[in-house]
Amino acid sequence: MESVPIIMYLICYIIGNRINNIVALIFMSLFIGHYINRAYIYPWLTRGSHKIARDMVVSAIIVNMVNGYIQGRWLNYFGPILGVEWFISPQFMVGVIIFFVGLGINVHSDYILRNLRRPGETEYKIPRGGVFRWVSCGNYLGEVIEWFGWAILTWSFAGLVFAIWVVANLVPRALSHHKWYLERFPDYPKNRKAIFPFIL
Repeated sequence: MESVPIIMYLICYIIGNRINNIVALIFMSLFIGHYINRAYIYPWLTRGSHKIARDMVVSAIIVNMVNGYIQGRWLNYFGPILGVEWFISPQFMVGVIIFFVGLGINVHSDYILRNLRRPGETEYKIPRGGVFRWVSCGNYLGEVIEWFGWAILTWSFAGLVFAIWVVANLVPRALSHHKWYLERFPDYPKNRKAIFPFIL
């Protein structure tokens, strides 16, 4: 389901009018890089055989298809054509830093979660280290930061809409996970927030 946006974005890139545009190529590399991690690297590194409900898979495929299309179509056809000077614009420089900070938090948080249990262990544990010092859902925080970085570096309405969608999707899930941790672990750190340090 996470490979769908790769396909959609690539189709939009190929049928768009920027196939030789270096900025469009960099945008595509960042977008597809995120989803290569999500679709292939993350599942390959994750232990276990966690089942996902069919409805969740179908809805994720639809959302990812729409997102891949909207991002790819806007940045490769409808949006402004950007030249190499975009790489020294404040939007791109700030946005790409935020994007990679979010990606780093996301990947590091996934690493911590993957390594909570030793081989053969099945019990749940409290994640510690990294941004888990401040939040229960460090991977979600990283994802939110990453997509706001994307919205800034592309300076696009399409990017902003998806960043807001990510917040709308992940904040309720983070609140639910945080509540579960608090109920399950009496010694759970009380100063942790669900997703945004010191705020929520």
